[in-house]
Amino acid sequence: MATGTKTNVRPLEDRILVRPEEGQETTISGIVIPDTAKEKPQEGVVLAVGPGKRNEDGDLIAIDVNEGDRVLYSKYGGTEITVDGEDLLILSSRDALAVLG
Repeated sequence: MATGTKTNVRPLEDRILVRPEEGQETTISGIVIPDTAKEKPQEGVVLAVGPGKRNEDGDLIAIDVNEGDRVLYSKYGGTEITVDGEDLLILSSRDALAVLG
């Protein structure tokens, strides 16, 4: 799935679909970092957003992020999925800590 491509995954309730951004492949001095030593990504681009969650009165509470936003999220939050060979993450909107940029 190329950048900016629509996906056929539609998150439910207050969930968001994120494409994680991979960390550095090498250090400043040029040393290659193996996959086993890389930190788990905590930034990504929002690909899709659920409709929101309903409160006790039945009113829909909208989500604070939009498709295309770059977000910072909890390190171990969400569920990893693979769609069309691409690793994605489904997060609860509570796991999105900030919108970047």
